[in-house]
Amino acid sequence: MKKDMDRYTMMTETPVPKLITRLAIPTIISMLVTGLYNMADTYFVAQIPEKGTMATAAVGIVFPLMAIIQALGFMFGHGSGNTLARMLGAGKKKEASEMAATGFALALIFGTVVLLVGNLAIHPITKFLASSDVTEETLSLTVDYARIILVGAPFMMGQFVVNNQLRFQGSAVYAMVGLMSGAIVNVILDPVLILGMDMGVVGAAIATVSGQIIGFIILLVGSRRGENLRLHFGNVHINGYNVGQIINGGIPSLFRQGLAAVATILLNRAAGEYGAEAAIAGMSIVTRVLMLVASAVIGFGQGYQPVCSFCYGANRKERVREGYFFCLRWGTVFLTILSAVLLVFAPQIISIFRDDPEVVEVGAAALRYQASALPLLTTVFLTNMMLQSIGKGVKASITAMARNGIFFIPAILILPIFLDLQGVEMAQMVADICSFAMVIPLARSELKKMKEPIYLSS
Repeated sequence: MKKDMDRYTMMTETPVPKLITRLAIPTIISMLVTGLYNMADTYFVAQIPEKGTMATAAVGIVFPLMAIIQALGFMFGHGSGNTLARMLGAGKKKEASEMAATGFALALIFGTVVLLVGNLAIHPITKFLASSDVTEETLSLTVDYARIILVGAPFMMGQFVVNNQLRFQGSAVYAMVGLMSGAIVNVILDPVLILGMDMGVVGAAIATVSGQIIGFIILLVGSRRGENLRLHFGNVHINGYNVGQIINGGIPSLFRQGLAAVATILLNRAAGEYGAEAAIAGMSIVTRVLMLVASAVIGFGQGYQPVCSFCYGANRKERVREGYFFCLRWGTVFLTILSAVLLVFAPQIISIFRDDPEVVEVGAAALRYQASALPLLTTVFLTNMMLQSIGKGVKASITAMARNGIFFIPAILILPIFLDLQGVEMAQMVADICSFAMVIPLARSELKKMKEPIYLSS
């Protein structure tokens, strides 16, 4: 009981800036490292002699499939994580333990289904993901890469669930160690397998899956340390209530990540109309670079999420509001600085990955367009995280769908009609500006309700 009280006191009494910073530093580090290892495959396959552009395109084509797997993992992880945090805040440890075990079990079940169905239907899936102008050789590389990536689906989903559950319990360090371990394994194996052993995209996929398995194991070990909830299959209760809570809390993540996959498919198809492999490779590099840049702010927001959920469950809503504005202020400053760097050095950044004039031309233009709207993303990401963490499923789902769905899909379908390749390059920027405008009133309506403290400590 004393340990439970210590955690409760930490989450409800520690000054908000200090608490969020403490929880955010490990998540920022883990997100940056994860972003780097997501970029590692793209970087090293681009160095394959004579096939670098095709290999980069293949990895880019499979990225939406990985995004879908991640989307399911985040749905079960965020859904169970923010719900169990509110339960812990309300003193319901038994219910929280059941929620943790149920979310983990669902991830393993769905991951296994994705593995089996994906490999059985690998050829139609890869043809659907690729542009019609992609060569047979590129399509063959895509199939080779995707088959192995699918093997890692249960481990990828499982590690995202455990990682998020640890974060929402305030154990950000354990969560960081798990993700970083997998990322380090991937980064080490990439050059060895891709270039040293001449395994190409197959080596890249093996490195990625190996990292996921290692991260999964280490995260499971971390979940059995300290005050963390233990994952026991005896606590698994796949019933209407638990599944409903996971869906309500996790569906925004599914929308956000799932629509990112749809957006990438549409982006690849649109880019493929203007140079096939080179255009797809350029846009793929931009996507990975922006993911790395955004990951720092997302990590900062993830440091806020457990504070948000726990304090909301404990009726300390003034802390939820204080944390939101603390993260908003510093996240916006950080992205403004990075935006300036990307605008100035866009061509040099793209050429690090692939020194192909066509790839650099497409990638640099797209990177500059997206960088110009980058500071707005703090508001978009943070509002979505806040709404999701306090259980506002409908509003959170709307904000989750905004960037990659509600606004990006029309932009990528309409702008190229009038602006050709420039329309492809600037579609994400247009979607980001529109998303920013949409989330402001949704954030204001909830923050206004929290303005008057419901409970103040003595």
